Amino acid sequence: MPGNQHTQMVTDYQRVEQAIRFIRANAPRQPGLAEIAASVHLSEYHFQRLFSRWAGISPKRFLQYLTKEYAKSLLATSADLLSVAYQAGLSGAGRLYDLFVHYEAVTPGEYKSAGEGLRIHYGFHDTPFGECLLAATGRGICNLEFHPEGRIHTALEGLKKCWENAEWVPDQAHTRELADRIFTRLPAEQPQPLSLLVKGTNFQVKVWEALLMVPAGKLVSYEDLAAYLGLPRAARAVGNAVARNPIMYLIPCHRVIRRDGAFGNYRGGPARKSAMLGWEFAQAVP
Repeated sequence: MPGNQHTQMVTDYQRVEQAIRFIRANAPRQPGLAEIAASVHLSEYHFQRLFSRWAGISPKRFLQYLTKEYAKSLLATSADLLSVAYQAGLSGAGRLYDLFVHYEAVTPGEYKSAGEGLRIHYGFHDTPFGECLLAATGRGICNLEFHPEGRIHTALEGLKKCWENAEWVPDQAHTRELADRIFTRLPAEQPQPLSLLVKGTNFQVKVWEALLMVPAGKLVSYEDLAAYLGLPRAARAVGNAVARNPIMYLIPCHRVIRRDGAFGNYRGGPARKSAMLGWEFAQAVP
């Protein structure tokens, strides 16, 4: 994607995130369009155009998707979602299914070696949800992270501690091609499956595997995930595993919410989680 288009995409997202933060802070009194637009220093007309360009729908419609009532209506149909997806061989209509994500986990020996012998290429890239850190080995993407504005570059130091014996190579060209595949190409344009390499405990990997079965535009609760894994009382442990997901968006931890319909927190910031969910709902609803 041309640089100017990337810059515009991120600028749009920054305004959208700022608007979502304002809405979250003032939700009890339901601010109108004029007040929301003023919070990001735009007229109603320009805010409406910007928002529609980013989300594909009006701000009013988008905000309807971010209510607890809408979230709970999706949760009401999600009880057997994971089992159905498993039986379908992950062949649903969600965007991640169309991207053909394939994953493998490191072996116990590789886990213990902390990445010894691995060469990890990394870069920072613009996306529809702000700047991300993307890292990949010869076996697949091993990290994709979003952080609140101003903190994304500190994420690299934390990532290096997870793979402390690996060789680290800054490589914007290689990781940009992956970022473009994830965020801009249509499914029909995908030349091959996207491969992921995850590093975690057996339990964490099982949780992340289950997350891959949740299609775009759908939601599950922590309790749904725990029940699917045969551990109905382990919702808290599932939540901890979800929070440690190393490949955000591709392993869609943002699609897990609280049973009461509240979206909850997110390592990339709660406003970003709301933005991701609202954007996916907009793409999924005819």
